[in-house]
Amino acid sequence: MADRDAHQATGECLSATTRELAHRLSGADEVLLLWHPESDRVELSVRNLATGVGYEIEIAPADAIDAFYHPFAYAARCGRSCRVDQEETAIVDV
Repeated sequence: MADRDAHQATGECLSATTRELAHRLSGADEVLLLWHPESDRVELSVRNLATGVGYEIEIAPADAIDAFYHPFAYAARCGRSCRVDQEETAIVDV
């Protein structure tokens, strides 16, 4: 139940059949590795908790762990094939 509450707090909505394989926080970035058993798809979801900007990429199961630990490098290799949740750029005060 705590995992479900955490995802709802960050805006992540998981279907009843979606399985969370791994979850981690790196600074303000939340990284999720998800499996959709009904379609046997693996998905990487990355969201910056400070800005709300994030993306999701369908990944090959063989690349799942590498993508989980190196999500930005993996996204760069995939080019523009990822789905961005909000604006592609965000203005953040530094």
